[in-house]
Amino acid sequence: MLARLQSAIGRDDLIEQMVFLPEAKKSFSKRGSQIKSANLIVGYNGSPQSHTALDLACWIAHQTSLATNSQVTVQAVYVLEENFNYQSVDIFNLPENQLQLESEFSNISKPAKFLLTQPKVTAILPQLEREFRTSLKEADSILWQAKTLAQEWQGSFKSHLRFGNIAKELKKVVELESADILFLGCQSSNHPMIAKLDQNFPCAVLGIPHCIDE
Repeated sequence: MLARLQSAIGRDDLIEQMVFLPEAKKSFSKRGSQIKSANLIVGYNGSPQSHTALDLACWIAHQTSLATNSQVTVQAVYVLEENFNYQSVDIFNLPENQLQLESEFSNISKPAKFLLTQPKVTAILPQLEREFRTSLKEADSILWQAKTLAQEWQGSFKSHLRFGNIAKELKKVVELESADILFLGCQSSNHPMIAKLDQNFPCAVLGIPHCIDE
């Protein structure tokens, strides 16, 4: 995939610039079962860097589909870090599982709408609810932005909203979706986010090349 990208833009140094963590070793049988499809995950937060990472992922998916006739799916993941524990049943005083705190968007045709069950208790809950609704509204906007960009490539696209630690949640999605590559909007292997990922991360981790700024 990166070789095609290098050829298209006339560079010969993209692999060195973009591969921050190498692909985990896979058995021959597992590699064989994945030939007809591929999943590219993008850590997306609406920043210009993550926008570039998503654009690169879509471009690579498009070129790979044309060259191999394989199904390539791009998936954007936005992780909402917790300022307070949304998942605490004690704080919200709600029955277990009454709040659904992870939403996945797949082939949505309009901005997703979130529903927060109205709690009936304590003075702190209205403030927590307002903060939660504000965070969800921002997440909705960011994921809608990602879908709008991906639509330009007319490829297969999914998006996910996760809550918690960014590195841990990205790894969960990578494992859940059997991803082949994780794209991040980082330009150096020394970026703090790369340092937080396990060296035995289940797929290759790619950043964005610094030659883009040249």
